Amino acid sequence: MNESLEFLIRHGAAVLFAAVFVEQIGVPLPAVPWLLAAGALAGAGKINWFVALGAVTIGSLLADLIWFYLGRHRGHRVLSLLCRISLEPDSCVRRTQNLFTRYGMRGVIAAKFVPGLSTLAPPLAGSSGVSAPRFLVFDGLGSLLYGGSFILAGYLFSHQLEQIIDALAGLGHSALGLVIGLVVLYIGYKYFQRRRLLSELRMARITVDELHQKQEAGENPIILDLRSRLELEENPLLIRGARHMTMDEVQLREQEIPRDRDIILYCSCPNEVTSARVALLLHRKGILRVRPLLGGIDAWRERNYPTELRTVGAASPLGVGSGSQEHRAPIQILVTPENQSTQTEEERSG
Repeated sequence: MNESLEFLIRHGAAVLFAAVFVEQIGVPLPAVPWLLAAGALAGAGKINWFVALGAVTIGSLLADLIWFYLGRHRGHRVLSLLCRISLEPDSCVRRTQNLFTRYGMRGVIAAKFVPGLSTLAPPLAGSSGVSAPRFLVFDGLGSLLYGGSFILAGYLFSHQLEQIIDALAGLGHSALGLVIGLVVLYIGYKYFQRRRLLSELRMARITVDELHQKQEAGENPIILDLRSRLELEENPLLIRGARHMTMDEVQLREQEIPRDRDIILYCSCPNEVTSARVALLLHRKGILRVRPLLGGIDAWRERNYPTELRTVGAASPLGVGSGSQEHRAPIQILVTPENQSTQTEEERSG
């Protein structure tokens, strides 16, 4: 039996707690191998099943509570930080938001089994105003299912795992070097993908000052807000003249996008990654006058340029007018630095 398993037998609860806590806090070190090994050892009677499951659940809950309260008090900043350090730029953020929007707190449970999403779900729940007791119930259930399923898998396939461990032990330090090499190659590949995506559209980006000048000069670019529905519910302010569309809606309505007008795309993630992805998609469809907005909605707000509240209405063709996709045509509420803080609730409801 190799040294790792002996160490796990001697310090089982502490090792499992640390492995799951580190993974859930966002460090890209998977806890699954430790959970599978714990299941195999539980099947051999060398560690206690319930102690192992309890350590896993507590480690997961503690990490998730930290992110939950950070999301509650620093929601947007926390998501921006996670977006900056993510290997998948903002795609993980967007997928988690879509999962949370579609399934609510059940999405917190499902996210446990998807790498990357499990770290993002707790701050999203916190920033969405979910109560701490409700979060604890669902996150606790998700933590139990996550830890229990992999420990059970290790228990059921303990014989096969022993064969794999023996084979790796025979390789000695070469096995460790192989694993480290594969991890480094994966991280390098994802980093290369990210840099290539950003560099392809860096020269095509438009600044918020340039966009504002176009609007003041009477130009009529089509402006698309690509934020998730969850982000839009938290802050329904759009850039003046923008219309909201998700990435899926852009793909479905691509034929409606005019080829003879400027298309400005913006999101809320650092580096405008969602905007860049959609811009590349439209470029491949022959829509060439498309530019991501440098700094996105955050840069626009920092300059105190005019915004307007999104109101629900029938969708209009993309080439018609400059109002939001979901605006009723005669209703357009402008929010400027002078009147933003004095709007009444009656005015906000349209």
